[in-house]
Amino acid sequence: MDEGALTGFTVAVTAERRRDEMTALLQRRGARVVTASAISIVPLIDDEALHAATAACIGLAPDLVVATTGFGFRGWLEAAEGWGMAEQLREVLRGARIVARGPKPCGAVRAAGLSEEWAAKTEATEEVLSRLLEEGIAGLRIAVQEHGEPQTEFVAALRQAGAAVVEVPVYRWVPPSDTAPVRRLVEQITAGQIDAVTFTSAPAVKSFLNLAGASREAVLDRFASGTLAACVGPVTAAPLIELGVPVVMPERFRLGALIKTVTDELPKRSVKLKVAGSTLEMRGHAVLIDEVPHSLAPAAMAILTALAARPGVVVSKDQLIAALPRGNDGHAVDVAVARLRTALGSGRHIETVIKRGYRLRLDEPAA
Repeated sequence: MDEGALTGFTVAVTAERRRDEMTALLQRRGARVVTASAISIVPLIDDEALHAATAACIGLAPDLVVATTGFGFRGWLEAAEGWGMAEQLREVLRGARIVARGPKPCGAVRAAGLSEEWAAKTEATEEVLSRLLEEGIAGLRIAVQEHGEPQTEFVAALRQAGAAVVEVPVYRWVPPSDTAPVRRLVEQITAGQIDAVTFTSAPAVKSFLNLAGASREAVLDRFASGTLAACVGPVTAAPLIELGVPVVMPERFRLGALIKTVTDELPKRSVKLKVAGSTLEMRGHAVLIDEVPHSLAPAAMAILTALAARPGVVVSKDQLIAALPRGNDGHAVDVAVARLRTALGSGRHIETVIKRGYRLRLDEPAA
């Protein structure tokens, strides 16, 4: 399970659904976890639009049904059950060809006792559209289960190709009712306190960047220079990639695979040094000394990071003052260094160079 592999790292979870599961998986690997839901999912079980769309779908008896999400497809059947329309809907679905936008809706379709004709390997609406247009859909009746927001371009392309389309709005994305956690996360990212941010949907990415407000560019800069942006798949990653942000994603577009990708990637980014006979590994809020973790306060971590950036070289107090989270003065540097030595359990790792500053005591000092 890679227990302890993420010790010393801070990882943010922006998902609402399965947030607790993701948090538990990361914490079991030793990560400090920050949660800040970037979107909320509002089911439309009692919504008149969903009721009307379900009735229209039953009346239309579609030739083809596009299932876009497992969560949404299940919610649609549950809503129909509540209205006493479930059997009628199932009968209509049994008589239609079902196309799934990936394996998750496939699972929901099969759990309902139905079967899909095919599924998009990329989990992208574009692949579904390309396949349908290639086959030819003129004159077909198509029901499209939406996923969080109207599929305006997709539906327009289907209609332009000659299909009659019913849109089924099962749920919608909205900004979180409490945006304070996202705003705090934005501050932490720009302050360099977050090592990775996980995203599980494209709407969450867009909402997060929108809620970042005036700090949006600073967040993008951090993603480009230090904080890992980890996405569950290419559809989720697309809004970031379009902005030139480097993104990591698993080969299999699953939550567990996303956690594994973060677990594999973050330790590769840590700085490892041989210092005074010990191996120091620099992580987000901790340092591992011969694989034993030592958590550090932000000021101490900032000092150690500045020293590790120039191992064996004397770093002046002025440079260390600039590295502190809130600046301060030379006395603050001395206090932070003293606390750092205490936290490391030994004073031998950091050498004081009178009137000049401090340096890490390397096994093989730089010339």
